[in-house]
Amino acid sequence: MAAFMGVTVPEGATRTKGAVQVNPQEDVYLLSFVTTEKNAEGIAADLHAREPLRARKKDFAPEGERFGHLGLPEPQTLAGTRWAGVCPPCVDDTRRTRVQWIEIYVQSLQPDRARVYLQAF
Repeated sequence: MAAFMGVTVPEGATRTKGAVQVNPQEDVYLLSFVTTEKNAEGIAADLHAREPLRARKKDFAPEGERFGHLGLPEPQTLAGTRWAGVCPPCVDDTRRTRVQWIEIYVQSLQPDRARVYLQAF
């Protein structure tokens, strides 16, 4: 998952899980792990989204069960989770040429720890 997304899982990350959700039109790549808040912020910044991580309105339903396949709650349903999304080709990110869209959700946990959720297609 990390190689497809062009993301490096930080050294010392724990509870790492990944999967591919096979779909008729396009597959969705899922990756999640727990790391420091600083590492999570760095991964988000490395995506080159036009806007930084921000709270997302909770007035929408998750796009089906994705992270549930990993035994995790859908990040959109968690209070305080911040989000950013980017189209790598749109920001000339040559490291992610196979990725059309990538989203990151960061859920703050205990002090200085965060769960990172990434999904890409």
